[in-house]
Amino acid sequence: MTALKFLFTPIKIGNMDVKNRLVMPPMGINFGVDEEGNVTDQLWEYFLVRAKGGTGMIIVGGGAVHPTGLDLPKLPRLWDDKFIPALKKMTDVVHQYNVKFGMQLLHGGRQAYLGRKVAPSPIPALGVVTGMPKELTIPEIKEMVDAFGDSSRRCKEAGFDFVEIHASHGYLITEFLAPNSNKRQDEYGGSFENRIRFLLEVLHNIKEKTDSDFPVGVRINGEDYVKDGWTIEDTKRIAPILEKERADYLHISAGIYGSFPITIPSMYSQQCCFVHLAEEVKKKVSIPVIAVGRIKNPEFADRIIKEGKADMVSMGRAHLADPEIASKSQAGMIAAIRPCIGCCLGCVNNCFLLEAATCVMNPEVNREYMFKGPQKAATPKKILVAGAGPAGLAVSRMAAIRGHKVIICEEKGYIGGMIKLAAVPPGRSELLDLVEYYQRELDKLHVEIRLNVNLDKELIISIDPDAVVLATGSIPKIPRIEGLLDSEMDIHSVLDVLEGNITVGDQVLVLGGNQAGLEIADFLVEKGKEVMVLHRDEHFAIEMARNDRTYLRERLKKSNVQLYKSVTIKQFLPTGIIFCVKDNEIRLEGFRDIVISEGMASIRNAANLFRDMDISVHIIGDAKNPRSLLYSQTEADELGRSI
Repeated sequence: MTALKFLFTPIKIGNMDVKNRLVMPPMGINFGVDEEGNVTDQLWEYFLVRAKGGTGMIIVGGGAVHPTGLDLPKLPRLWDDKFIPALKKMTDVVHQYNVKFGMQLLHGGRQAYLGRKVAPSPIPALGVVTGMPKELTIPEIKEMVDAFGDSSRRCKEAGFDFVEIHASHGYLITEFLAPNSNKRQDEYGGSFENRIRFLLEVLHNIKEKTDSDFPVGVRINGEDYVKDGWTIEDTKRIAPILEKERADYLHISAGIYGSFPITIPSMYSQQCCFVHLAEEVKKKVSIPVIAVGRIKNPEFADRIIKEGKADMVSMGRAHLADPEIASKSQAGMIAAIRPCIGCCLGCVNNCFLLEAATCVMNPEVNREYMFKGPQKAATPKKILVAGAGPAGLAVSRMAAIRGHKVIICEEKGYIGGMIKLAAVPPGRSELLDLVEYYQRELDKLHVEIRLNVNLDKELIISIDPDAVVLATGSIPKIPRIEGLLDSEMDIHSVLDVLEGNITVGDQVLVLGGNQAGLEIADFLVEKGKEVMVLHRDEHFAIEMARNDRTYLRERLKKSNVQLYKSVTIKQFLPTGIIFCVKDNEIRLEGFRDIVISEGMASIRNAANLFRDMDISVHIIGDAKNPRSLLYSQTEADELGRSI
């Protein structure tokens, strides 16, 4: 048992006593708000399970203070008193547990997805969203200041324990702070003192409209990570001012839309990547400082506090993956925690697509109000699962939790399927956390796993299952392109390369710029190879979450790799290729190897074994149709709940 004695000590924020140092920070999740803008049971059940899980402080992500600043369709609205009753229902539900429950106050500014974009200056966002914002007039600035104050008063009336001002990530307040987005020539622009004026007026307005004892935190960037943006020196300079002006805590984050590193980093980024910023700010103030930045390991979180780098630790996506992360950590059950793998697929990418957030590791996210946890099966069955890839592992876990006897048969000598190979390229090893978690869970649930076993009728008869799940995966497709098989180049699949069964020359062609193709290129470039990627589609790696893809594309900005998209292949040469990009014809020669990465084909021929058997057969994952990890895990979870 691991004792996390620093993470689970109480702390005082203003007059508010918090039972531990673990924070579930505000996250845009885009669900749980009805057509009128009222929060619903979908949202409060989501927060309830995390409050029940033992977290000390929970902050609702981005309550919109003004119609012009609405960032996502399903953000809580705060700009009218009519929203208070539903918010009060939510706080009453969540307060069943000893948690401090707060609301973050947000105006999207020029980065607002849906609002009528306004900003201190008419300068468009650097990334993600498009459109020229309207420059705010002085009376409109005063209106925005009041909007923050009035929204905080509504939050207090609705029963929230505190509010947090969102002054980071490139939204409206950040735009006033940063020189690159604030070109005003009046009292709100120019000097440092003028650029911080809007934030200080917001803080004063909130204090006036609540009371001096109502805690108010400020989330602010330690670094914008863009040219002429807000910097750590700026944050160190404003931190004592915010403390003097009665801010009760500081929540130190980083990045804006279009920055690199980005605000919500993927598995390519180091864990605890922004903690050093909080550490610097903590040296300047005596009020509590909260650290953020891909903190997924509670032992790391405990060490941050022990070493005095911060007073509290935010673990955002870790709370999506496992709502019980606090109680499991406090009990020393670290191995039982369902890990975030940093893929950004369900959480971040869904919101960019204006869909409800969920989680690869926890498909219950956004459906807590429906499921109320797995229900025991009325009639336990014997279930044969063919394939120990991610879909097979997920369905087996859920079925076993519900009381079924599950037997997994896998033709390879290991579990994990494609994930084992997908974890080989640089920066992808965290995918193995998924496999290791399922191994621990299946061991605990006494699920039998048979490796190096081929599925045949004799095996099926010997097991005599009531139901069968085919999670047999997929294999690489070889495209039908004239001349491909006639060249003198050695043709390999992405699996050949990742399995280490072949040795390629110093120059390699990769046909296909999907996720696997770019990751193979990264893998080969790391080994010193010169790589040319030819992609016949318009966009690279569309299967990846945008944040994850950004990191990979940055990694591929190297001299020994070249990416071509919208490619038309004209001719294969003995040791090369002729192709067109737009109207330009390009000839590449001197290659010994070509790696094919143009999609996968399902393996489901095993279904034929059951044609004359009275056994229900379910096909999931890539065996049904090659799809992303998010969809395969969700599908497997749903089947495990219903089978």
